[in-house]
Amino acid sequence: MFDARSLRLVAITDSLRDGMDGLSDRASAAVRGGATMLQLRLPGESARTLVLATRALRAAAPGVPLLVNDRADVALAAGADGVHVGSDGLSPMALRRILPAPFIIGFSVGEQADVVRSAGADYVAIGPVFTSGGGTGPSDAIGMARFVELAAECGVPALAIGGIALTNARDVMAAGAYGVAVISALFGVRDPMLAARAIRSALDATGS
Repeated sequence: MFDARSLRLVAITDSLRDGMDGLSDRASAAVRGGATMLQLRLPGESARTLVLATRALRAAAPGVPLLVNDRADVALAAGADGVHVGSDGLSPMALRRILPAPFIIGFSVGEQADVVRSAGADYVAIGPVFTSGGGTGPSDAIGMARFVELAAECGVPALAIGGIALTNARDVMAAGAYGVAVISALFGVRDPMLAARAIRSALDATGS
């Protein structure tokens, strides 16, 4: 059963640059540091690789929900807890008709048109809120004010995603986010456990 408290700190994988064992170690470290959900996202990898990676993450961090990005078939085959889909895939309502009742379904929202399609999702991930990498050039970042507007319209727990780091995590929680979804600030650092611990501490300090 979906518990919105699992959205506090969602760790999203980046790549298999250090192999399956390396990815599992980084995921496990992030969870030990305070990550409350894992999402497997490995663009371009085969279904077989995704199944193996899902099972590896499940074994490495059995205590938190594990979702697979875009691939409901992989999530089912590998025993994940749910799937996270974008606006170019099946809608949450369509997935509800074919997935088991306890399955968690997340949906990505980046613009107004996505709000209607989010119906049936347990939660939404809204963004990108900030520019990734701290760049100052043209960006598709929606900003904090738009995040708040879209979250209110979706009417389900909302995650902030895109450019989330220790420096801005408190801000999105203060704006009403249930939590944050983080990729590079957890999986792209030398010590994911310490990074997760710092971000989780900042989130918990808001009292939200």
